[in-house]
Amino acid sequence: MHVVLVEPEIPPNTGNVARLCAATQSTLHLIEPFGFTLDDKQLKRAGMDYWQHVDWRRWKNWPAFLEAVPPTSKLWLVESNGPTRYSDAQFGLNDYLVFGRETAGLPKALLDEHQQHWLRIPMFNPAARSLNLSNCVALVLFEALRQNSFAGEI
Repeated sequence: MHVVLVEPEIPPNTGNVARLCAATQSTLHLIEPFGFTLDDKQLKRAGMDYWQHVDWRRWKNWPAFLEAVPPTSKLWLVESNGPTRYSDAQFGLNDYLVFGRETAGLPKALLDEHQQHWLRIPMFNPAARSLNLSNCVALVLFEALRQNSFAGEI
């Protein structure tokens, strides 16, 4: 699986996602600009000593990343108000789970362009605005891995 963070802003979230990617052997794609530097203490602390086990790539922007995505892979954009619940999607092992900035999410134009693969995580309390980014990644990633019989599990 592939996890994509578009313009991440909060170092501990990115570090937690990196640790999750290391544990699941998922590739992490980080798309610039970042709201931190890659030598940030909080980023390293949240990722602990897992960074050496993360298969990760850094991209200058969305178009550069998009050029590298194989045509057989699907991009699944996870953002509130999506037409499809994440648990109703049919994930493939080489698909990309795309998450936006913590404060702004994914750009509307991108969501409109990929509406058939725009997923939401259900929220039950209308007063709750959002979930933590790393929690969202964990929810969707483990559902995608479950659907693929936890391929690669030790």
